[in-house]
Amino acid sequence: MLNSLRLTCISFIAFSAMATPLRAQRIATLEVDLKKRTPDKEIHVQVDLDAITSLPDSDIKLIEIKGNKQIPVAYQIENNGKRVLHWLVKPSSGTSVFGLQKGKPLQPAEHIKALRENGELTISNGNKNLLRYNYKTVYPPKGIDTAFKRSGFIHPLWSPHGQELTRIQAPDHYHHYGLWNPWTHVVFEGDTVDFWNLKDRKGTVRFVDFVSVNAGPVYAEYQTLHDHVVFKKGGTEKAALNELQSVRIFQPQKDQDYYIADITIQLNCATDEPVLLKEYRYGGLGWRATEKWNKENSETLTSEGKTRKDADGTKARWVILQGKIDDDYAGAVMMSYPTNYNYPEPLRIWPENMNGRGDVYANFSPTKDKDWLLEKGKTYTLKYRFLVYNGHTSKERAEAAWGDFANPPVVKIKLNQLNSN
Repeated sequence: MLNSLRLTCISFIAFSAMATPLRAQRIATLEVDLKKRTPDKEIHVQVDLDAITSLPDSDIKLIEIKGNKQIPVAYQIENNGKRVLHWLVKPSSGTSVFGLQKGKPLQPAEHIKALRENGELTISNGNKNLLRYNYKTVYPPKGIDTAFKRSGFIHPLWSPHGQELTRIQAPDHYHHYGLWNPWTHVVFEGDTVDFWNLKDRKGTVRFVDFVSVNAGPVYAEYQTLHDHVVFKKGGTEKAALNELQSVRIFQPQKDQDYYIADITIQLNCATDEPVLLKEYRYGGLGWRATEKWNKENSETLTSEGKTRKDADGTKARWVILQGKIDDDYAGAVMMSYPTNYNYPEPLRIWPENMNGRGDVYANFSPTKDKDWLLEKGKTYTLKYRFLVYNGHTSKERAEAAWGDFANPPVVKIKLNQLNSN
């Protein structure tokens, strides 16, 4: 009888230990409202981790709660003075619930990567390249004026199926470099400077150094410094603007026909002198599209319903460029953020007869219809997102994707006070 009671007691203690609910280790519950969101695309969400817990990164586990199921979720922590927790949420028509608890984080065997090699930084997923940043100086073809050399630009930007969506050094515009960010009509120290049209030898934009390169289960990114350099009389040079450019690509899922790339540009005066970006018909973030597109096999559509026939000079929140490429179809939605200068931003869109064949080019140009004065001691930020895909996209899908960018999902945080440290 005594032995039986002892056995029962021991069994009860063991069972109680095993049956202790996981909620006892819960730090917080995170509820993500996904109503009115893109129905078929994963959505990036983030929370201030330091406001939730002071536990070290290695002791935090994220789970998705579906009824009685608790599914581990990969996350990534950004630490630039404070910790921000990032993860991707699968599409849902309602609210997705997650738990933050003490434990070991999920470590996926494979994730998106960023590799620096031979003057190029390439972001890839598995065996597929997505984006390449060129930090070495790239010279024009032999026999072409070396004034057209340039560093600090993106090319190629690849579709998920591997087609190049950008072009550099086209014979009609040797100064075009894929995705790049110079300004055209600039006043600095009393002189008018052009960082865009390199043949004029008035200025250029140069790679200086990397600030950081990171890759993990949720995204890969790099931050790089650019100098906007003025060529002064007498052969001297002087930086007028410092630019911090951040590029982040979120982890695509297996066999996914799209991915998201965010480009953030921060500008500061490099001296005590102000820099005036004068009104001009182009300048800022430009996209010279693949030479495989022309007026016959591609299309352009803006958030305001404008096409290539009438989009130039109009304002937009986003613009679709897509077309036939090889035996496939591909494109991207180029989106502008609401806090950008002169938002919604004016567009520079090439006409249908460009170069005779209808070559494709798009540019969000905040100074197309007004000046922009940059003063010392201030930071000026421009944010853009590219939804890069294979297949066709519609105005409705582009609008939904822009909504995810401009108004990210709200995360409701419920702290478990007993375990929030």
